[in-house]
Amino acid sequence: MRSRYPFSAGESLPGTQLPEGACDAHVHVYDSSVPAAPGARLHPPHASIDDYKPVQARMGTTRTVLVTPSTYGSNNAPMLAALAALGPNAKGVAVIRGDESYAHLRELHALGVCGVRINLSLGATHDAPSIAHIANRIAPLGWHLQLLMPTDQLLTLAPVLCSLPVDLVFDHFARITPAQCDQRAHALVLELLQSGRAWVKLSGGYLVSATLSTEDPALDALARSYIDAAPDRVVWGSDWPHATASAGLQPMPDDARQIDRLAQWASSTASLRQILVTNPERLYGFDPIPQHQP
Repeated sequence: MRSRYPFSAGESLPGTQLPEGACDAHVHVYDSSVPAAPGARLHPPHASIDDYKPVQARMGTTRTVLVTPSTYGSNNAPMLAALAALGPNAKGVAVIRGDESYAHLRELHALGVCGVRINLSLGATHDAPSIAHIANRIAPLGWHLQLLMPTDQLLTLAPVLCSLPVDLVFDHFARITPAQCDQRAHALVLELLQSGRAWVKLSGGYLVSATLSTEDPALDALARSYIDAAPDRVVWGSDWPHATASAGLQPMPDDARQIDRLAQWASSTASLRQILVTNPERLYGFDPIPQHQP
């Protein structure tokens, strides 16, 4: 029997009502008709925007940031198709090789792309010069550079990351585990957040949890460390359709519970609105939604 909420565990709604304009800042789509890039290690099943919309309605978000997954390499076609389907309430984060023409990058910009992702967590190779090259290519467009990398690479690349001419966005808790809280990589991320050089996504908590679950209480201190350090530099994403889970590598997360866990970390309605509305407006360029006075 097909779930009411594809690629999402559970049937209940969140106990948290989200503010108007709440943004899910990390979503992938997978198109079974599009071949995977050579060497791709994750091959999730077909997961479309039509599959995502019931999950979106369940969570209560209305804005979406679509990210090209590692499965497709630098083929952004599935992400762009989903971006067109969602319209002005969506933005895109692409993957590029670095040799694209400025005309092509401007075309992506016109379609709603506002950043580029480099994923070093699955064996991809990008050295400091190639990362700097991509950053310099996208800087004139005002894009950000989204990074997913093991903490040892984060520390190795720290000098170049600190000198890039673009904002950095660390997804999935910056790949820092609760056990690494207050260690060197965690301190570096906090420093970059506080200096206004970086952002962090509270996405994929189950990926850094020792229990493979967003329910893990050990995540609380890690999430709060980011929010307390730089409340204006934190966004949130569901990571739907949870590629590692839909590929059969771990239990499927419950997205209603992910919302409630975020509310626990935020600890106040004002902080929750900042993470879900105000901060994504600044980072991704969504039109501002006025805050209604009580």
